[in-house]
This record gives sequence, C-alpha cells and structure tokens, in this order.
Amino acid sequence: MSQYKIAIDVMGSDNGPALLVEGAVKALSLHDDLAIALFGDAAVIKSTLEHLDYDKTRVEIIHAADVVTNYDNPMEAIFYKRESSLVKALEALGTRDDLVGLINAGSTGALLAGSLRYVPAKELKRPALAAILPAEVGGFTCLVDTGANIDCTAEQLVEFAHMGSDFMKSTYHIESPRIGLLSNGVEETKGNKLVKATHALLKEEKDLNFVGNIEGNRALSGDCDVLVAEGFAGNQVFKNSEGIARRIITDIVKYAKKTGNPEIMKLVGHLMSIYDFNSLGGGIILGVGKPIIKARGSANADSITNTAAMLLNMVKNQDLFYGKDDR
Repeated sequence: MSQYKIAIDVMGSDNGPALLVEGAVKALSLHDDLAIALFGDAAVIKSTLEHLDYDKTRVEIIHAADVVTNYDNPMEAIFYKRESSLVKALEALGTRDDLVGLINAGSTGALLAGSLRYVPAKELKRPALAAILPAEVGGFTCLVDTGANIDCTAEQLVEFAHMGSDFMKSTYHIESPRIGLLSNGVEETKGNKLVKATHALLKEEKDLNFVGNIEGNRALSGDCDVLVAEGFAGNQVFKNSEGIARRIITDIVKYAKKTGNPEIMKLVGHLMSIYDFNSLGGGIILGVGKPIIKARGSANADSITNTAAMLLNMVKNQDLFYGKDDR
C-alpha cells in the first residue's frame, strides 16, 4: 500500500501542541495509508505521544527550538526564525520528496509568505486562501479569497477563479465548475469598480464557466461551485456564515434545555454535521507547489483529524491539480 506522509506544524496554535498531536495520531488510526512528520518542541511532542496508542513506524518527530507566533511580523518571521517549526516544516516540504503536504494552525500571514518562498508553484502565482462551504443543494462551494489578499486587482481575482476552478475539478471531480463573483447585486451593473472590472474580464474567459454575480445571502445556496472575492469581503462572508450558524445552533440548544425536549437535540446534531466549519477542515492555500492547509487557530483534536483527511484527499488528486512537474 502506498503511504502518504504529511508534515504537521504542531506549534503556534491557540490551544497548544498537545491537541494537534492527538488529532494527528487519531488520523493515523483512520487512514492506513497515512504517515505524519510532527514539527515542534520534541520534548512536548514525545510527552504527548507517551499517553497515546499509535504505530511508531508511521510517526517522525523533527525538533524545532523556535515558534512563529501571531504577534510576529510574517515576513520577518520567515526570514529570521529559521529554527521555528513553521520554517522547518515549509523548508522540508519544499525539499523532501516524501513529504506530500502540510498542516499549520498558527500565523496565516507567515504561512502564506513561507509557502511562496519555500513551496512555490512552477508558474509563480499569488497564493490565495480558500474555504470549503456547505451548499444548500448538497456538495460544497469553494470561497476564494478568504483573507490572504485584501487589496486585489481584477486580474488577480480572475486568477483566483482559475485556481478555484482547478481545485474543484481535481478534488470534487466537477467537470465544469460554475464561477460566481461576490457582489451587492446579481445585475451586471452592480458592484464597486473592482467587481465591475472583474466581471468584464470573467465574461471573456473562455476556460471558465462564469455564471455572474452572487449576493452574499446566496453564498451557501449552491448557485456556484466557486465564489470569487477579494480577501476582505470573502473573509466577512466566511466569518458571518460561521457566526450566524453558531448563533442559531446555540439558540436551539438553549430552547431544548428550556423546554426539556431531548428530541430537539437530534436537530442540533444534524445542523452541527453540516455547519460545524471545523469538521470541514481548514483553509486551503491555492497557488503553491504542494497541498497546504491552514487549520483554525482554535483547532481541537477532531478538527486536525478532519483537516488531515482533507489534505490526504487533496494529495491523492494532486496530479490533476498541481501537475506532476509542480511537486
């Protein structure tokens, strides 16, 4: 059986390294073809592993004496914190053929900067951060960008559309992904200058299945397979969708406790299976040479397990998305 080894930077998250190690080990038990390389404080990693049951032949530990934090300047951290777990993981991903992907739950800015430096695509692109959202009609919508690029040009948004389309083709096997452009109205005349300019360019792209403008309240509708936005607006759509879903589920739980009706909790379980964004994995960095996923800073063990499953799926389809020459 082929074995896929993924790198996991266990440092820099909000909840500490132990939960990330636990989630990674749980992923091993669920996927026989998975192996992991854990980057971080070796003493902490080993201390956590002592209490877990796992196949030691499928776990590699790479010690890192430093940590990139969310308080660090991303570019400075990548250039000067060479002994950090993030830099070591990225450098290893870029140079080792046996490492096929990376998960990190720390600084998004540093991960993006480091990905471009150590794991560039064959054709240099501006990396974008994509999120996978549940669609009302079933399946998923790829929202890109969700915060990596705040100030964009129309040409860059078109490139994001191509990257999102390629991702949905390879990972979800959609033959001709429908591309939507986030706007404040479905009419072609709606939107700011950037949206209008991007709309005009997307209409001319023969290789894209552009279906027009999509309003924010239709982001989860399934009207498109890829929803394109500049990072500020895309981040707001993602965070608002997550926040509203959490609020509604919380209110239902409160109502269930107030009425003493345990049957309502079945509905909660159903909604959590759809709208627990942690269960969908993390943010996918598009435009780099190997699969890289940014897990949530607040990631728990289960979300790391789910993120590993997402990454494994991407790896198995990477010939389609990244191309053999880009590895």
